[in-house]
Amino acid sequence: MSRLVTIYGGSGFVGRYVAQRLAKEGWRIRIACRRPNEALFICPYGTVGQIEPVLCNIRNEASVRAAMRGADAVVNCVGILANRGPNRFDSVHVEGAGIVARCAAALGVRRLVHISALGADSGSKSGYARSKAAGEAAVLAAFPEAMILRPAVIFGPEDQFFNKFAGMSVMSPILAIAGGETKFQPVYVDDVAKAAVLGVDGAAKGIYELGGPDVETLRELMQRLLRVIDRKRPVVNLPWFLAAPVAALADAAQAVTFGLFTNRLLTRDQLRNLYTDNVVSPGAGDFAALGITPTPMSAIMADYLWRFRPNGQYDAIQASAKNLRKAS
Repeated sequence: MSRLVTIYGGSGFVGRYVAQRLAKEGWRIRIACRRPNEALFICPYGTVGQIEPVLCNIRNEASVRAAMRGADAVVNCVGILANRGPNRFDSVHVEGAGIVARCAAALGVRRLVHISALGADSGSKSGYARSKAAGEAAVLAAFPEAMILRPAVIFGPEDQFFNKFAGMSVMSPILAIAGGETKFQPVYVDDVAKAAVLGVDGAAKGIYELGGPDVETLRELMQRLLRVIDRKRPVVNLPWFLAAPVAALADAAQAVTFGLFTNRLLTRDQLRNLYTDNVVSPGAGDFAALGITPTPMSAIMADYLWRFRPNGQYDAIQASAKNLRKAS
């Protein structure tokens, strides 16, 4: 009988890459998500009937248990970047993660992979980082043999990092950032998926910090981005006393409109995170310990950010034509 894995948040950014890799290995896959009708795009990753989206709310233990029943392995990819409505850091990252781990232990699931985040720290000023640390503790308390992955900022075609800043550069004559001197170690989404698959297959367990081969400041990353999309914009680093009111106003606008306005610009919690380096700790378990060579940003970014260039996919052709005219 074929093996069954349940992926919570399997229709999200990381989850879809994990699903694709596991489908190639022959796993039957349940994609547990809040809107299964919107996750049907994942079904063609496998053969007919191999991948099944099912309804699940990670904050509801009954639905978590139902989606997990009969599974040999579980991957929890659920995570949020900001508090919105009933989805709060504590309810999703802590309570939800604990529910998944407790159900996995009770139902006899053999392997559990939990996607956390680099920088998870119980003593952090950031609620996001504190909740990630508390979620890890809840998982290990219920399922000590779990594999925990702490990826750095994740990049890839559907990311909310480079795509967000590239979109801003199209709309604005400047690229305003906060925490410009903070160091980051972006990691390619499919490399994270490779690590998760090792955990599902039982080839590894423990805690791993996953960062790419490049360590750059946020300002350097933005300058790299602008070169890729062929746009000239001054990168302006907002000092704390300017960035803090912007984040506070955006948070307030979301609160007073009861969520009709969604703060996707900058939250106060994200601002707190922006002033802490987001790099792999010395001596931590990493890609090398898993036998994975991380992918550099230069190999991937142009493949999905070309749409932000002034001439889109024709940018290189236009540049070549201009050079021909100059030569003639």
